[in-house]
Amino acid sequence: MERPDASRSFVRVVYALPDRQEIVDVAAEPDMSVATAVERSGLVKRFPEIATRPLACAIFGQPAALARKVRPGDRVEILRPLSIDPKEQRRQAAARSRARPKAQ
Repeated sequence: MERPDASRSFVRVVYALPDRQEIVDVAAEPDMSVATAVERSGLVKRFPEIATRPLACAIFGQPAALARKVRPGDRVEILRPLSIDPKEQRRQAAARSRARPKAQ
């Protein structure tokens, strides 16, 4: 994925919920960290469940430390924990497909 135009003077902060995305543009400042961008977005106040666990973020899908400096045009993603282990999910799907009667 290509980075957006770096001349933009904002950082986009995104929180994806199961049914929608919340997107907030935050004015980029020199030496702004991921944590500062998330705080300034106001998403933690709007979605208190974010604060109930350690904050994990990514920039364009790549894990990012909270102290990492952001650049104008970056997309900071607030990550949610998996609701089910992917391996367990595959097991359950396989069990469901084995349980279905085969079409003749």
